[in-house]
Amino acid sequence: MPMSVRLDPKTDRALARLAKRRGQTKSEVVREAIGVLTQQTKAGEQKQPYDVIAHLIGCVDSGGAQLSEKTGDKFANLLREKAHGRRSR
Repeated sequence: MPMSVRLDPKTDRALARLAKRRGQTKSEVVREAIGVLTQQTKAGEQKQPYDVIAHLIGCVDSGGAQLSEKTGDKFANLLREKAHGRRSR
């Protein structure tokens, strides 16, 4: 089924280079890209933000600093100190 897609010049050049490198037409490259995206979507490849950074969570040791304790109090004190510093200038 015929379809028309408007591409900006940069994207059109990238598509042309990719098609030439792969020995395909631009239409074949677009069809293949849509197929890959469809498979990724079906396979649940679109991850939640947590899934993207899960391997980083808990990987840093604070050396016992207990950084997550009383964070609200620490932040409030920081803001008070900053505000106090502005007034004394």
